[in-house]
Amino acid sequence: MSQVTFEDVQAAASRIRGHVRPVPVAQAGTDMNADGEPFDMYFALEFMQHTGSFKARGAQNFIRANREAGTLPEAGVTIASGGNAGLACAWAARHEVIPATVFLPTTAPQVKVDRLRTYGADVRLVGAEYAEARVACDEFAIASGALASHAYDHPLIAAGAGTVMAEFLSHQPNLDTVVVAVGGGGLFAGVAAVAHQHGVRTIAVEPENCRALNAAVEAGAPVDVPVDSVAADSLGARRASELALAAARHADSRSVLVPDQAIVRARHDLWNHYRLGVEHAAATTLAAARGAGDYSPRKDEKVGLILCGANTDVSDL
Repeated sequence: MSQVTFEDVQAAASRIRGHVRPVPVAQAGTDMNADGEPFDMYFALEFMQHTGSFKARGAQNFIRANREAGTLPEAGVTIASGGNAGLACAWAARHEVIPATVFLPTTAPQVKVDRLRTYGADVRLVGAEYAEARVACDEFAIASGALASHAYDHPLIAAGAGTVMAEFLSHQPNLDTVVVAVGGGGLFAGVAAVAHQHGVRTIAVEPENCRALNAAVEAGAPVDVPVDSVAADSLGARRASELALAAARHADSRSVLVPDQAIVRARHDLWNHYRLGVEHAAATTLAAARGAGDYSPRKDEKVGLILCGANTDVSDL
């Protein structure tokens, strides 16, 4: 499958209904664009999801779909992750009473490692980057017979993630634009499938030095990129998925880069002004909406921000 469709997201929504938390939506008030003109901002508070991020949606869809198909092995599931996808996979596996083996880079935040173990996962720290953990995960899947999941590059994962956008629009059907953080692009691919169905444009935002999707758009194909950002624990994919690239090619999609200093500032602003303690990844959306990249909302535009995760140490807020 080269793209995620609206129908894929609808099927995922039916499959996971009652197994994930519906997303709360908050009207964040009026902000100002680069020209000093007002625009309306809305937050999808997806960091309140089970396991602290949107990843629970894709994990539930992946495991439940395989359960329905009779393709869940006794060896359970395995996944490589920067942390959030692993948490979601372990949580969903526990609900299905199957083993979960999670591979993380050694740079994964300790808060995520500790929480993973509370879900009963077998946690293995390998390499300094996600890509190295992924290689170890693939080798383990072949040797053990475990079902290999993916942090973002799978249609079931992306379709599950996209259900958050369907819920967002049920609260705010008049959104003009949705801003979504991109690592490997699973969330973006799913969100874009729903957004484009409803005529909502998507702003795919990445840190300047974690630009897997932006580089893929520029090159016309997924390519490897360096990973170096305060948000790398969640957005540190070395290569974007084909699913994300297909979504980015839509006329109503746009790729935007923001600097780390703007992400840090936005994260502090989310705490200081709204009392929302989120990951740097989630704060990239606010950085973009406030013009840190080359996107600036139009006057009176209704802009939705998906605040995607909160598995973070809040001691620095």
